[in-house]
Parts: sequence; structure tokens; C-alpha cells
Amino acid sequence: MPERAPVTTEPLPIAVDPAVRRPLGDIAAGAERFTEARVERIIRIVIALGCAVLGTQAFLNALASRQETAAAHAPLVFAVFVPLGVMIAACVAGVGVRTAAGVFAAVFPLVLVCWPFVTVAPVDGPDTAPWVWYLLNVATSAAVLAFALPLQLVWAALVPVLYALARLAQPGIGSGEVVDVARDAVFAAILAAVVITLGRLLRSVAVGIDSARSAAVASYAAAAAANAAETERVAVAALMHDSVLAALIAAERATTAREQALATAMAREALTRLANTDQDSGEGPDEPVAAAAVAAAVRAVVADLDAAVPVAAAVAPVAAAVPGRVARALVLAATQAVSNAIVHAAGAGLQVAVRADAARVRVQVIDRGPGFDPDGIADDRLGIRGSIVARMAAVGGRGRVRTSAAGTVVTLDWEYPG
Repeated sequence: MPERAPVTTEPLPIAVDPAVRRPLGDIAAGAERFTEARVERIIRIVIALGCAVLGTQAFLNALASRQETAAAHAPLVFAVFVPLGVMIAACVAGVGVRTAAGVFAAVFPLVLVCWPFVTVAPVDGPDTAPWVWYLLNVATSAAVLAFALPLQLVWAALVPVLYALARLAQPGIGSGEVVDVARDAVFAAILAAVVITLGRLLRSVAVGIDSARSAAVASYAAAAAANAAETERVAVAALMHDSVLAALIAAERATTAREQALATAMAREALTRLANTDQDSGEGPDEPVAAAAVAAAVRAVVADLDAAVPVAAAVAPVAAAVPGRVARALVLAATQAVSNAIVHAAGAGLQVAVRADAARVRVQVIDRGPGFDPDGIADDRLGIRGSIVARMAAVGGRGRVRTSAAGTVVTLDWEYPG
């Protein structure tokens, strides 16, 4: 007797289409706000640089200032420049920006309220601006980072007004300096309005660009889906015309055993190609696979689809190995049947049975759904015709589908050669 080919007991490598396991999500639904994030990052960096420059100038002036009393000078400097440093660091790192900016924006008006009560005569000179003046627009910039537009506008008006009141309440202020104080306050308000306008404009442009990109991606995805469907339809039509019809004509004209064998090979190849139109991979190796490995592969793919579906396996010790292409066809056809039951019958009463004996290998997929009308299936749907019936026929097996109002039974049979 000829020596039987070695039987592999390793798990069967089945390449299941990911689309069978879960539906693909909308491409545009998870699109990131790329431009908006970039613009926010640019705004943070620009504000951090500006605040670092103005903060350094204000800090040096604060160290040399003689307007505050000695007891209050250090607490004021600490209350202002520590939150400012934290805000600048947060802007550079991109972490906790809104919190740090909100803290500084809230602290600075309080400092302006307290400042006239701890100052003495302006011994620095009438033409010398106090160190808090350099931080007016730093506070409004912090409001741009931390608050919504209404609060940004409130801060743009509140901070210059508080500064003007603090200067006018300062001891020793001269009547000739009122105009200078008003000019400084108006100048700070104008700069605050410019900062808010630029931030609002840049953010609006970024949101518009991201919206246009999302719409373009959605439109491209729809066009790609339509093109893929049309390409598949054309490919199947061409396959039916070139391969299936050619195989049928050859079978009709076959008169000799040689011609019949060639026609059979042509039909098998055509059915294989038709069944595998939804698979990227080819048939793969045809090494014999143990019947137990087929049952294990069916159990694995069913568990991936729904772990709660019971799979009963009864493999007789006398069950011989099956060719690799047959094993793949059985597993893929069973996967399609289980997927159909889950999608169209909600998995009601779904169960799978695998049996192998000396005569055949049989896989049954049973559900208790409402059934369906086989004649009502569109011609371009290959879930049953191609992925189950044609796939089994391509390997010399048989796929049968029985459906009624009580449920659906899909039976996959492959008999060992006599």
C-alpha cells in the first residue's frame, strides 16, 4: 500500500476576512482635529514666548522697584511670578495649560486690587511705569488660554480698568499723570482686543479646515466604497463570463474521459475563484489536516465571532485527514454561515456541530431565527451562493441551506473518496 502523507496536528491557519467579524467604522467619524490641535499648540507657544519676555522685564523692574513697602513687596512678587512661571512651563509642555493660565488670570486682578494699599509715593519717578503694567496683556493672554470668549472680553476690559484705578489710588499721584494712566489703560485694552481677535480668528480657521477635511474624507470614503462595489461587480461578472461559462461550455462539449477530466478541472478552478472573490489570500498549501484540527479551527473562529455560541465536536478515531484546501473551505464556509446567523437572525438559538467519521466530515450551523426567502436574495450577494455553496462545490463537497419560519440549518458535507 502507498504510504499515507504525514498528518499535521497543529492548529489550522485560517485567514478570516476582518469584515466578517466586525463592521468597518466610518472613516471620517474618528478623524482627528489635526489643524485645530496644531493651531492651539502654536497659540500656546507664542503666548509662552511673549509672557516670558514681558515677565522677565516685569520681574527685573519689580526687583528694582521702591514703590511697595518692604513687608508687602516679597508676597506680591511671589503671588504674581510663581503662577506666571507655572503657566509658561505648562504652555511649553502642553500639560495643564487651562488650569495654570486660569490661576494666573484670576490672581493678577487680585494683585491689582491690593497693589495701591501697599505702595508708597512713586519714588521711582513720574515717568517710570510700575512693574505691574508690563503684565496687563499677560493676564489677558492667560484669559485667552483659559476662558471662553465672554470671559475673555470681561478680562480685556477688567484688567486695564483695575490698573487705572490702582494707579489713580496710589499715594502721591499727580494730576498731570492722569492722562498717562488713561493712555496706558487704553493701550492695554487695545492690545487685549487684538490678542483675543487673533486667537478667535486662528481657532475659527482651524475648525473650518478640519471640518472641510472631515467632509472630504467622508466624500472620498463614499466614493471609494462605491468604486469598490462597482469593481467587485465587474470582476464577478467577468469571472462568470470568462471562467464559469467557459467551464460549462467545455463540460457540455466533453465526449472523452480526457475532455471530461479537463472540464472538471476548469469547473473546479472557476468555482474556487468565484468562492474566493472576498478573500485576499489564495488557496494555500494542500497538506493533509487532521479532522480534529478542522474542529478546533471551527471552534476558534466561532469563538471570535461570539464566545457564547456552543460548538459540539464529535471526531471519530477512524476519521482520516482531509486535504488542506478542503479544511479551509469547511472553516470559511462555516464562518460565513455563523456570521449570517449572527447578523440576520441575531444569533437566536445558534449552535454549531462538527462531526467526522470514516465516511465524511460534516459541519452544521443551526439557528432559531425567522428564516429568509432564498428567492429574495439579490443576485450580487454572494454570502450563500459564493461563500458557502460554491466554496464547498469547489472542493468536491456540498453545502445545503434549509430555512423556514422555525429557523435555518446550514449543512456542510465533504465525503472521503471511495
